[in-house]
Amino acid sequence: MKKNIFLAALAATSLLAGFSSCSSDDDNSSSNQVTDENVVADDASALSLVNGVYSHWQPLSSSFSFIIELNSNKLTSFEGEENEAGPVNSRFEQEPTTWYQVKIFNHLFLGITQANEAITTISNSLKAGKVSQAGYNAAVGKAKFLRGLAYLKLVQLWGEVPVYTEEGGSTTERQSIDKVFEQIVSDFTAAESLLKDYDGDPRIPSKQAAQGLLARTYLVWGDKPLSQAEVAAIANTQTDPAFSKDDAKLQKAVEYADKVINSKKLALDPEYNKLWGREYESNKRKTNEHLFTIAHDGDKNDAQGNHQTHCSWTFPFQNGENGEGYSQNHTEVSDDDLYDDWKAEQPNDKRLAETYFVEIKNPETGKTHHYYSPIYTPINGKGVDQSYENAENLEITQNSVDRIEIRYAEVLLIKAEALVQLGKNSEAAEPFNQLRTRAGIATVSAPTFDQIKREWDYEFTYEQFSVLNSYRWKDLISSVKKVSTYKHFPNDWKTSTGNTYTADQEAYFTKIHNHLVAKYNNVRGKHYRQPIPTGLKGEDLGISQNPGY
Repeated sequence: MKKNIFLAALAATSLLAGFSSCSSDDDNSSSNQVTDENVVADDASALSLVNGVYSHWQPLSSSFSFIIELNSNKLTSFEGEENEAGPVNSRFEQEPTTWYQVKIFNHLFLGITQANEAITTISNSLKAGKVSQAGYNAAVGKAKFLRGLAYLKLVQLWGEVPVYTEEGGSTTERQSIDKVFEQIVSDFTAAESLLKDYDGDPRIPSKQAAQGLLARTYLVWGDKPLSQAEVAAIANTQTDPAFSKDDAKLQKAVEYADKVINSKKLALDPEYNKLWGREYESNKRKTNEHLFTIAHDGDKNDAQGNHQTHCSWTFPFQNGENGEGYSQNHTEVSDDDLYDDWKAEQPNDKRLAETYFVEIKNPETGKTHHYYSPIYTPINGKGVDQSYENAENLEITQNSVDRIEIRYAEVLLIKAEALVQLGKNSEAAEPFNQLRTRAGIATVSAPTFDQIKREWDYEFTYEQFSVLNSYRWKDLISSVKKVSTYKHFPNDWKTSTGNTYTADQEAYFTKIHNHLVAKYNNVRGKHYRQPIPTGLKGEDLGISQNPGY
């Protein structure tokens, strides 16, 4: 999780230089320049060149959670000392030097740089007759797919960002929100036309994966992301802006969701609990719900293993029970309320037991450990590989479960939400109810916007949507301030004085209290954007800062 885990493995010094200077008037005579003469000689090498872009996605699999989930009411971080990047994000105290912001921003742009170089090189090789049209389509389609996804993450988290492609552009001049989204749509549309149909392997970008991400793109764009001027107007306040939407773009979200649905190539897995784990990845169950995933084979082999398991489940049996000692996980559920409220609302929802663990049996000792008041708070269950024997012990260190970027359930919910926003609530019932039927809860004839929002929580808790949805719905501040209703928010928990807890438990609950109060006090309008960070080496990237930082 720290810098030294993977910086030594970054063999991309030339790419870092490219990120700093890859503008339309670059000098292309560098000895480090990738060319068709020294790299791309056939279809296989063209695809291999593009696959190098994944080295910038693999270190980010869990890192996204340290912004997207911690900048919400749902998750708290005790990763290291209180001045480290996890706790800093948990308390809404992020700065341009905060590691997760630095890491994600830079790796996404490094991936864009590498995709740009690959597109140019492969295009030249096509002209030279070294690459077939089919080889070009597969490689360039994948490069544009990954570039579009990188720009989508960037615009959602940072707003206006520089846009540069193989055709040129500045790496420092920020473009308007619409210009960034136009580039995203251009990339995904190109990928849609170049890539083959989904063939059951979610690790390979497909036509339907591009369509699903176009549906996501138009939903995000259709909810009118704030401009820099709009963020500046509320940067130092605790006031959410008014919700607004663009019906034409929401209709496009419906159209692209329908393309995926009508292809008949995707489906919901009938068993929700079978969506996570090494034995279920790469569509081993042949249910076709995973639409696109980032492959991981563990810390020792890829750029960095998927630490979703590691971070949410770091010390699964060290909660002070059964003589196993005590230690705090890297991420923790913020309070019992998030579990209890769901259970009260939907006691039969099959997703609850997979989303939150309140007890777990140690397969080595046979002893049960509880994660529920007054011992602990519930634990994020989606990060745990439950698909094989003794998984709770092994996957903590192996970190080899693939990260799911988009699954078919999201396509259905995108369609339902876009229809509700368009006032077509009864039409939204069909895709919406597919999720509820699988979950074992009552269907509805016409879902409301509030029900749609709650369904995102039910279906996608801890799947890296929380703060992004708050940005869309313009409820970041009001949703975060709900922590004032949580059990550990009152001042009684400053020291836990008078309670019958161990010293370790008291320190744990005091930390939760401090983080909840910090969330409540610190969240501001500026947090509708993340700070423009430094480069990986601490250098100024030359990009103007977001308001309030």
